[in-house]
Amino acid sequence: MKRSLKIGSVYGIGIFLHWTFLLLVAAIFAYYYVQSQSLGAAISGMGLILAIFLCVILHELGHALTARRFGVPTRSITLYPIGGLARLERIPSEPMKEFWIAIGGPAVNIVITAVLALLLLGTGGTFAPGALQSPGQHLIASLMWINAVLAGFNLLPAFPMDGGRVLRALLGLRQDYAQATQTAANVGQAMAILFGLVGIIWFNPILLFIALFVYVGAQQESQQAMYRSFTEGTPVRQAMVTRFVTLAVDDTLNDAADELLAGTDHDFPVVEDGRIVGILRRKQLIQSLSDRDRDTPVAEVADRDFFTTEPGAPLDEVFQQMSVESRSTVPVVDDNRLVGLLTLENVGELIMVSSALETRARTGRPDRLSDTPVPERSGGAASPGSTALP
Repeated sequence: MKRSLKIGSVYGIGIFLHWTFLLLVAAIFAYYYVQSQSLGAAISGMGLILAIFLCVILHELGHALTARRFGVPTRSITLYPIGGLARLERIPSEPMKEFWIAIGGPAVNIVITAVLALLLLGTGGTFAPGALQSPGQHLIASLMWINAVLAGFNLLPAFPMDGGRVLRALLGLRQDYAQATQTAANVGQAMAILFGLVGIIWFNPILLFIALFVYVGAQQESQQAMYRSFTEGTPVRQAMVTRFVTLAVDDTLNDAADELLAGTDHDFPVVEDGRIVGILRRKQLIQSLSDRDRDTPVAEVADRDFFTTEPGAPLDEVFQQMSVESRSTVPVVDDNRLVGLLTLENVGELIMVSSALETRARTGRPDRLSDTPVPERSGGAASPGSTALP
């Protein structure tokens, strides 16, 4: 992963450390050293942070391994200064599967809290929350309280925390996915407003940050649910672009630059005998123009790391894969021949058209998307060279 260092893997799930995490460790070390003027105290404080993020890894593995049990792969786990992120390939449509995956992370923190509490009981250690002020002397007690806080915070019924997904899963037992998401998002935004008001009254910047984090997270989750509801049950052919420009393998960078300037296409399929062999993306084209001769064949610089889909494939699944793999354009093939492009832009346009027609239907004009074909962009069937696409 870009800007991340792989530090290991568990059950084939790569665990990465984002470079900004190193800045956090350095900042914590400096903070404790300045406060205590003691190298030992600084090392102890840094050790506490590392122990916390070990717990964060275990938390994310709780999600990932529970998802694995339900047949949902996890692409990676990445540690950031604000926490961890497990990248699941998809969210199960069955509410109880989502419930168990969401609860898996906080459950790990609860178990860690219980184990550390038993250890403190056995050793006669302190349970006072004040132990957090001296982590070097009370490491076990500090970790216990931090894990308890992590579990409680993550179980708040607000996106993007685990509690928001738990709430959606429970609501999903009686409501459809989009409605359950919207209800959970409304609860989360109400909670964010409450946090914001308390933060203003108490002049607490941390609460204000949490309020903003929760409010934006709720909006994003609601938007994702809308995308899912409009793309579910829709075939790729209904959203794909069928008029686009292709390049032949022996076309040059100069030819590609001319096509880029002449039209609105940003990604150009490179084809040979009607079969796609690569994609020349705008960023690659611009970079290649500065690094290579203008007469360089596009086949030498085209991206060959891409996946394809078929016209009848479920749009929601392909769209989700595009989001996970950060792909803006996916070639659509039929019998190994390129017949269209699916782009994030066109999916967005399909959603806008569908939303408009749904609004029209609610006002008593029952037009449906299936009766109104999505307009194509611009020319003819895809073929090598110029022809008349998140």
